[in-house]
Amino acid sequence: MADATHDYHRGEMDISEQTATYSLVMGMTKWGSLAVAALILWLSLWFCTDAGFLGATVAAVVLIAAGVFFLRNKGDAAH
Repeated sequence: MADATHDYHRGEMDISEQTATYSLVMGMTKWGSLAVAALILWLSLWFCTDAGFLGATVAAVVLIAAGVFFLRNKGDAAH
């Protein structure tokens, strides 16, 4: 039979480190994905189309601006 005395008590542990790690990983994933998407767009337009360097750069900057606008932290929603 399981021992009834153990160190873990549900809901009593400090989870601030786990929360900080989760937030860091999600932030790195979010911003890293935007960076990879912008790089792929920029390289694809520059080398695979007639847009050239300037057209590819403008499109990548627009993507980055839209990504920053939509991916930024908006604060906690009031529930």
